[in-house]
This record gives sequence, C-alpha cells and structure tokens, in this order.
Amino acid sequence: MPGEKMPDEDGTVRIAMWSGPRNLSTAMMRAFGARADCAVWDEPFYAPFLMASGLDHPLREAILSRHECDPAKVAAACGGPAPGGARLFYQKHMTHHMLPQFDLSFMARARNAFLIREPARVVASYEVKREDPTFEDLGFERQQALFLREADRLGRAPPVVDSLRIATAPEATLRALCAALDIAFDRAMLSWEPGPRPQDGAWGPHWYNAIYASSGFAAPNLTPPNLSAHGRRLAERAQPFYDSLARHAIA
Repeated sequence: MPGEKMPDEDGTVRIAMWSGPRNLSTAMMRAFGARADCAVWDEPFYAPFLMASGLDHPLREAILSRHECDPAKVAAACGGPAPGGARLFYQKHMTHHMLPQFDLSFMARARNAFLIREPARVVASYEVKREDPTFEDLGFERQQALFLREADRLGRAPPVVDSLRIATAPEATLRALCAALDIAFDRAMLSWEPGPRPQDGAWGPHWYNAIYASSGFAAPNLTPPNLSAHGRRLAERAQPFYDSLARHAIA
C-alpha cells in the first residue's frame, strides 16, 4: 500500500512487540490477530526460557511439552515467514524471557515496537496471578536494554505504546502505532470474539481469564492500585525504566 515499507524478501512483514507481563500484551495480540492479513505468535521464547532457567512457573510441564524449547529454532522461526503465508507476522514477546544467551539477530528482520505500562499497575495485576514476583519477573530492565539496542540499530527511537493510552483511546492509538510501523490501520483491530484461540500458549488457562471474556480494549481503571510493601518496592525500582521509555510513547 502507498506509504508502507516494503516487506522482507519473502513477502513477510514481521512485527515484534516487546513488553513485560500484564501490559495488555494479550489484548494487543488479539487486536492484530483480528486482522485477516495477520498471523500471531504468543510468547515464542516462553518454553526456551523455562527450560534454560529451570524456573517453576504455572503450567510449566504443559508449556514444555507443547512448545518448542530450543531457542535457536525459535529465533530462526521468528525471522522466517508467517504461519499460513500471512502478509503480517505479529510476535508477542516477553522481555524477561530473553536470556542473555538467546539469539536476537531476528530483530533486524522485524519492525520492533515496545508496549509499556505504569509499574504499580503491572505489579498489582501480576500479584493477583503469581505471589511474590521478583524484579526480573516484570521485565522492565530487560525491556529498556532491548529498546536501547533497537534504537542504536535504527539511529532513532523505535515505536513505544503506553497501555493506558491504548485503553483510553484505542482507535487513535492503534492508528498511530500502525503509522509508526508503516502498515495500514484496519478497523477489525478494535474488536474480537471472546474466548480462547488456537494460537494462545499453553499458559492461557492460568493467565488469560480476563482476555477470554473480552471483546475489545476495556476502559482503564484509574483507581490507584493497593500494593503490598514488597509490591511498592518493586514498582519504585521499576519506575525509572518505565519513565525512560514513556518519554518516547506515541500520542
């Protein structure tokens, strides 16, 4: 389409969206998945992360048995064609899954964007699903490192989307994001059918109850979250990393 960047030589436009957990990342994946021209991949490196780290996450065994655990194979697929031959290939990446030894060269074949959320709200949402999160679980520091890596490669800041903005003004924010990614906006991104999807990861039954019930971006709850003392310490530690990316958030 006029004004769009050319796709890769295989005809694929890869979009890598980088966020921590509880950043409205699955809702964003639903929005792109609602497009007829887009295939989505849910947290490609979750299984390799669990295998390499040995961490005990909810549904660990189901994740390891259902998903590819070799990070090299996952990285190669991230730089490959979209499933089903779709023109757009949207990849929902969790920054804390990207261990230092994992290959990031596929990022150069993707249009990378960064989804952020105010730390106190991330912590409050995460603590509902998993007690006593660590700072590393939240992905803020790794997200900043990946952002700076991509900014250095591009010579400019890559697109940043704040989850509060997209919840407040979904159409305007998605239009701005699509423009930043040099793809056409599609109104189908504004709504979707409730329920699970075949593309959802094996972790969906634990984490996705709210998204299963949703049919679009919900209006934000602006009430300040009530955090534990541990949660407040995590949010305070994460705040500078969030602030550093928030300065680049699209309108």
